[in-house]
Amino acid sequence: MDLPLETDRTVLRPWQPEDVPAMAAINADPDVMRWIGGGVPLDHQATAERVEAYRRHWAEHGFGLYALTLRPTGEFAGFVGLAVPYFLPEILPAVEIGWRLARRHWGRGLATEAARAVRDHAFGPLGLDRLVSVHQVGNVASERVMGKLGMTHERDTVDPANGRPLRVYAMERPTGPSY
Repeated sequence: MDLPLETDRTVLRPWQPEDVPAMAAINADPDVMRWIGGGVPLDHQATAERVEAYRRHWAEHGFGLYALTLRPTGEFAGFVGLAVPYFLPEILPAVEIGWRLARRHWGRGLATEAARAVRDHAFGPLGLDRLVSVHQVGNVASERVMGKLGMTHERDTVDPANGRPLRVYAMERPTGPSY
C-alpha cells in the first residue's frame, strides 16, 4: 500500500480512529448527504461502522477510500478514493472513484485535485485498466469533477436500493509513458 498520497494542498492517508468524529460531522450534514444513497444523514454510530468497512475494504482489495486532510494544517476534510461499487451490481466488475468533503471545502477544487492523484495511482502503481464514478442525477458538482478527471458519460440507471436516478461515468487507462 503506497500511503500517503500527497498533492499540493492535500494528504490522502489511512483512516485513524480519531477521524470518526470529523467524518460523523460531515455525514450529519443534510447538504452533504443530499446526493448520497437515500439522502439521509448518518449518525456517529453509522459513520463508525462505515469507517470500519472502509478499513476492511483496504485489507480485502489493497485499495480503498483515503482519509483526506489538508496541508499543512492536517485538518480532516473528508475522503477521496476507490471502492468496489457493490451497491450497483449491473456495472460490476468495476472500481469506482469517489469523494465526500465537508461543505466548507466545496468549490475550492480539492476533490478534483485529490481525485486526480487517486486516478493516477489507480492507473499507475495499482495497474487498474478502468475506473467508473457514479452520481445521482442532479449532483452537478460531482459530475463536473468526473469531467475534469477525463471521465465520460457511460449510462443512466437507477439505484436498486431507493430508485433514485443515477448517472455512470467511466474512463479507461490512458496510454503513454506516464502509465
